[in-house]
Amino acid sequence: MFLEKIPSEGLAHLSYVFGDGKQAGVVDPRRDCETYLDIAHQNGAEITHVFETHRNEDYVIGSQELARRTGAAVYHGHAMDFAYGNPVSDGDRFELDGLFLTILETPGHTYESISIAIHDPAFGQEPVGVFTGDALFVGDVGRTDFFPDAKEEVAGLLYDSIFEKLLPLGDHVILYPAHGAGSVCGSGMASREFSTLGYERLNNPVLQRTDRADFVQFKIQEKHYQPPYFRKMEEYNLKGNAQEMPRLPRPRPMPAAEFAKAMDNSMVAVDVRSPEAIAGASIPGSLAIPLDMIPAYAGWFLEYGRPIGIVPEDGAHEQIETAVRYLIRLGYDHVPGFLEGGLHEWETSARHYQRIPALHIAELRERMENNEEFTLLDVRKHDEFDAGHLANAQHMFLGDIPARLDEISRDRPVVTFCGSGRRAIIAASILKQHGFSDVSDCLGSMSACADTACPVETSD
Repeated sequence: MFLEKIPSEGLAHLSYVFGDGKQAGVVDPRRDCETYLDIAHQNGAEITHVFETHRNEDYVIGSQELARRTGAAVYHGHAMDFAYGNPVSDGDRFELDGLFLTILETPGHTYESISIAIHDPAFGQEPVGVFTGDALFVGDVGRTDFFPDAKEEVAGLLYDSIFEKLLPLGDHVILYPAHGAGSVCGSGMASREFSTLGYERLNNPVLQRTDRADFVQFKIQEKHYQPPYFRKMEEYNLKGNAQEMPRLPRPRPMPAAEFAKAMDNSMVAVDVRSPEAIAGASIPGSLAIPLDMIPAYAGWFLEYGRPIGIVPEDGAHEQIETAVRYLIRLGYDHVPGFLEGGLHEWETSARHYQRIPALHIAELRERMENNEEFTLLDVRKHDEFDAGHLANAQHMFLGDIPARLDEISRDRPVVTFCGSGRRAIIAASILKQHGFSDVSDCLGSMSACADTACPVETSD
């Protein structure tokens, strides 16, 4: 028997491929699915079953792509009317040569959520592990805010799923969740990606709320963000109408003149370089999203159907492939090209570029101590801001900026601020796109405050 976990960086998505003998199964595959085929082949198995624990909101599911390549059957919970695949119900059993699986209906995160217990009958009938989807994580449980008109109901369903379905499987059962730390599908996940149901029962902070009413109240008071791209993911993953992806798209190199012309014809330039490079010189009108921030934040700002051009470091072709991989997982398929030669090509063609001054934390403190007139725009999440922020900072979550531009004064300088400066550079580029002239970003941001005794306040 083999079982391998496949992490998808940035999304903190975890999928799994497993098997015994000639048959293999996959749980919650991503769209670029070559890795599952490779692992099954290495183990002498053929993928015959694909399971979806729920209709995912944060990435395009790869079930149909994998089924097209292998002929595997796709299965998901019966409580949603999917346009593809096969419905399953509580107690359904599947045999894959030397192992078998049992289905548990575990609603709460969504109504159709299922978990899948894996058994090794050569040693006993009890489950060895369980794929819990977004019901139970390492250190946290799934969010339940997708149904605001039924928030008490779904929170109660999640309680029942965990305490009446999952935990009774046994303390020994290995936990295989669909996400790890950093996912938008939870907020308190542990950085480790291994645990057992018994360990979570004893140590998961949310599972200490064993009273159902207390658990429900805790869940309905949580604050989560819902990026606009979630709606597109829900459509793709319900209707199965995402574009076929037989191979990763390969953007072509575009000289500066062609790149500029494409931008004039609606292509959005996405600058994936480091915040330090972007601060030094960038293309006017471009959107700055450092490479590793694409999975978490591209879906807040990029429009579907609009072509995307990538601005990488000069010669960094691995950045282009990684950016494309991240984008197609979010359903952004139209990436026609990248800026050949990077910013150097742009600069040597005498085209205009912009600067976003990088402000050192000591300079920021000096401005504050001198009572200078400027807006310190803190773009972190609510919980980060409440835990500690600088005096007089204006809080606005990064993803909300385009809809709340009118709340930011254009009559004085703006300094963007976050946890380390990476989100701050995204915010600064958005403000520049919308005509804010005096914008700088604080590289280091709150992390740099640790060594400079910043005047940090907390929210009551």
